[in-house]
Amino acid sequence: MWREAEDFLLKDKHIGPLVKKWGHCTIKFRPHKDYFEHICGNIIGQQLSGKVADVIEERFKKAVGKVTPENVLKTPDQKLRDCGMSWGKVSFLKDLALKTKTGQLETKKLADLSDEEAIEELVAVKGIGRWTAEMFLMFSLARPDVFPVDDLGIRKGFEKVTEQKFDKVNSAKFAQGHWAPFRTVASWYLWRSLENQ
Repeated sequence: MWREAEDFLLKDKHIGPLVKKWGHCTIKFRPHKDYFEHICGNIIGQQLSGKVADVIEERFKKAVGKVTPENVLKTPDQKLRDCGMSWGKVSFLKDLALKTKTGQLETKKLADLSDEEAIEELVAVKGIGRWTAEMFLMFSLARPDVFPVDDLGIRKGFEKVTEQKFDKVNSAKFAQGHWAPFRTVASWYLWRSLENQ
């Protein structure tokens, strides 16, 4: 899927060595007629390690049954809290479910929107900031050119790989100049750079 991106990034002195080391980017488009469940997962995963988020998400699915706005709304708050998430996240999931049920957020149409349009729709939900929206664009829709400047791993990976201090504005400009139109794939390699192999 990312052949063109990898060929392009191989020529970059910062990312090229990572492409050789880590091989193909594993982000895949996850086609779905309704992304409600994915967005629930994005909310649950905020500020958590992948493993912890996965455990809580599995408990959430068991508590709710089929993950639909109606089922989330009718699940008692305490039952969601008992899955291991904060009261804040419980309220965020309820707001997402309500906005989806009432049609304020049309999760079925997100894949048809531009990156910025999709972000605008998502951040209208309580508890969804730009970072969560960008994770959705990257890992659910596999949009090729997202650079999440608020992500701690991206900041650390950027500093390690470029040997430059991370600065939101200047680092975003650097990424635009060096890695666009494949900043999602470059980001994946920045995350990999922090792993030991």
